Amino acid sequence: MVLAPLRGVTIRAFRETFAAAIRDAGFTGAVAPFIPANPGFRGTDRVFADLLPGEEFDLPLVPQVISKDPDALRLFLEACKARGFDRADLNAGCPFPMIVRRGRGSGLFKNLDLFEHLVATGCEVMGPGKFSVKTRLGLVDADEIFKMLPRLDRYPLAHLTIHARTARQMYDGACDVARAVAVAEASANPVVYNGDVAWRDKNAMVTSRSGVTPLGSRVFAGVMVGRSFVRALGEREDAGELLADYIARSRAELSGDAPVLGRVKELVSYWTEMSRDWKRRWNAIKICRSLDELALAVR
Repeated sequence: MVLAPLRGVTIRAFRETFAAAIRDAGFTGAVAPFIPANPGFRGTDRVFADLLPGEEFDLPLVPQVISKDPDALRLFLEACKARGFDRADLNAGCPFPMIVRRGRGSGLFKNLDLFEHLVATGCEVMGPGKFSVKTRLGLVDADEIFKMLPRLDRYPLAHLTIHARTARQMYDGACDVARAVAVAEASANPVVYNGDVAWRDKNAMVTSRSGVTPLGSRVFAGVMVGRSFVRALGEREDAGELLADYIARSRAELSGDAPVLGRVKELVSYWTEMSRDWKRRWNAIKICRSLDELALAVR
């Protein structure tokens, strides 16, 4: 079970604050939120700040990149290796329109030759079984993945992660678990399932809208869980204490109240979906304009 990369949420401060909860939940590792690699990419310490090792979070962490430039991707991967990472992941599934219009994320389905070039570059630089791809069933059609799959089969991936929706769906509508199963059965590489996985505990994971247990099909190598786990954290008895720790870590990392407030509001917005207590507090939290106001709102 792998912790999904949620941009702005499963960042370093989150991974360290909730390290014990992540381990106790049964996660075996995490993929970090993506880092863009554009032409002229420079792998500075600032770019990789979110990937710095911490004492609290001691599970394997995989850097993720979003790119449409093979040369920039190569520079990113070489910078990862120089920092001791022996694994990396390509984001070929981000569905947000601005990303797709620029031909990145799920936009790679518009150029399968480029998509394959990026995969070839990743496997060449990282080595066999050290590069993975996270994608969707397609851009607008759930069968698009089957046009790309023979190309992916040419390369020895660590695994292929499939979010069982198209980019057009974003995060709405039911996941097409049957097609994800078909991908796993046809793929030469191991396939990890992602999409609407309702986290309960380390032994119970079901897709919340279809009622199908992904791992029950025995064709998936694992499952990637994100939003449902983050939501469930708000139901913990110590959620308030953990949030205070998260705020403290964020204050030490960021400059000024505004970025800390934005980060905290993003996290708590997930908690309102399952917790009545945090939903009640949300009306006050969402209008906070300073950390002093936030301290009063989260008491």
